[in-house]
Amino acid sequence: MKTRFAAERHVDAPADVVYHCLADYREHHRPEGFLPSAFTEFEIHRGGVGAGTEASWTTEIGGRKRRMTATIAEPEPGRRLVETATGVVTTFTVLPAGAGCVVRFDSTFDEPGLGGVLLRLFAGRTVGPLYADELVRLDAYARAHGSVVAAAV
Repeated sequence: MKTRFAAERHVDAPADVVYHCLADYREHHRPEGFLPSAFTEFEIHRGGVGAGTEASWTTEIGGRKRRMTATIAEPEPGRRLVETATGVVTTFTVLPAGAGCVVRFDSTFDEPGLGGVLLRLFAGRTVGPLYADELVRLDAYARAHGSVVAAAV
């Protein structure tokens, strides 16, 4: 059963800085960067920045742990990043908005059976708070690291 979930937030940092934070799994898009504590056991298997990166991590959502290995694509570099793992595809979109930007997370979960039904029923209560926390952390992180990240872009 496919379940879609999205969250978005205005971020008070330039779009190029925020996108770089999302695309750089070595330095920023990791538990030691802006990811919430629900993400653990993070490993990079290939690449580390942008398209071609392959990474794995464990996520705990709603008391359930799930190990994921994702491949990263950039269908629109600087604007759209896609993580594809077994059973879930998440698209990160960054759109300039004044001095900041709007960041949107769109996930499609493909979970069979009862797990899929439960996910559909409770995604707002489980995935929602996780994405909200991640967006708040991304906002603060990008603002705090803006000049350092901008120099790397």
